[in-house]
Amino acid sequence: MVGKILEPEIRSMIDARNFGALREVFREWPPADVAEVILDLPEDEQVIIFRVLPHALAADVFEYLDFDAQQKLLRAMAHEQVGAILNEMAPDDRTALLEELPSAAARQLIRLLTPEERRVATALLGYPEDSIGRLMTPDFIAVKEDWTVQQVLDYVREHGQDSETLNVIYVVDDRGKLIDDVRMREFLLRPLTAKVSQIRDQTFVALNVTDSQQDALNVFRRYDRVALPVLDSSGVLVGIVTSDDMLDVAEKEATEDIQKLGGMEALDEPYTTIPFLRMVKKRATWLIILFLGEMLTATAMQGYNSEIERAAILAMFLPLIISSGGNSGSQATTLVIRAMALGELRLRDWFRVVRKEFGFFRITLWQYLHIFDYGKYHWLVALTVGAALVGVVLWGTLSGAMLPFLLRRCGLDPAASSAPFVATLVDVTGLVIYFNVALLILRGTLL
Repeated sequence: MVGKILEPEIRSMIDARNFGALREVFREWPPADVAEVILDLPEDEQVIIFRVLPHALAADVFEYLDFDAQQKLLRAMAHEQVGAILNEMAPDDRTALLEELPSAAARQLIRLLTPEERRVATALLGYPEDSIGRLMTPDFIAVKEDWTVQQVLDYVREHGQDSETLNVIYVVDDRGKLIDDVRMREFLLRPLTAKVSQIRDQTFVALNVTDSQQDALNVFRRYDRVALPVLDSSGVLVGIVTSDDMLDVAEKEATEDIQKLGGMEALDEPYTTIPFLRMVKKRATWLIILFLGEMLTATAMQGYNSEIERAAILAMFLPLIISSGGNSGSQATTLVIRAMALGELRLRDWFRVVRKEFGFFRITLWQYLHIFDYGKYHWLVALTVGAALVGVVLWGTLSGAMLPFLLRRCGLDPAASSAPFVATLVDVTGLVIYFNVALLILRGTLL
């Protein structure tokens, strides 16, 4: 909002080449606001603003841009300026950028880094994709347990400007193994002569570099931490992950689950920028599967042609039966998948779900009010539709709730049991239930 108000003033400074005033305007702004202003400007003016910003601020602003905007700026800026921004960027944000680029482009950018930053970048990129090692930053404060509070505070003043967070201080031994983590408030409230060993409580939660980002997200939710240490296989502290990184992971995971629930593959890139053919490929696979599944509905109906011919009244209620079963199944699978994602349900909870989900009047009324004549056996038709409807809804609810458990048991993503897939499954089986109930109740009358 502020950017929109000041945009004419900013443009006039650019036209007048008043770069000193432009630098002063942005110097006190939060990086997120500067990024918002930049995105509203033409590409050539974006480059001008980045050239006048201090390197540290330019790096912070760059991290708030989306991937496409970052790519355009990198192509437009000179190599020297690109190198300065990349060297100032937080290692985890830089890694996120590099891993999205083609390998040739990533290698070219890595060459612009200083030897130390290049070592950090290649180390982070060496961890498995989607592991916590890709997400962590090596910028943290580590102290020894025999230090005094005074020594810790002096060390923080000297080296803290490069740390990702100062909320938590990590205690390590001489080999770099993590001993404990201590909140900064503990050091601020203790006497300056107190030892670190007197403050630490010897309890901490840590991640491993090979842990998946989803597992790390669950740990953050469970322990409500702002940052967590990351250890290698020997217990050596190699980095930390902060809550802002986890927010990005949570958003990505939620987006993927929502897209899968809609009956398609996860796009893995913004809807507005994904190429048309790639989006068609992501959606076409599931559309074909669902189309073939719905063909089974016609096959199921063919098996009951004679029943439909003798009791055509049954066909009137097919949409009601099919939609009710599909809706109940879609509801159940959506609720269960979300509960699994939040860690509220595990595989062993399947029976609790069954117990919770199990938890004829229209035809009779219409017949009584003379709105429609269902024939001599209208009360049997009402009983058939009512019983079948209860059976189909219960079956849809049960299958929709259990399918995510089955997929997880097989090592697959529960979100793959999308609402359209469950609805298709229940359509076919619902028809079988409906006509078999009709055969049972109407035998000897209409059938």
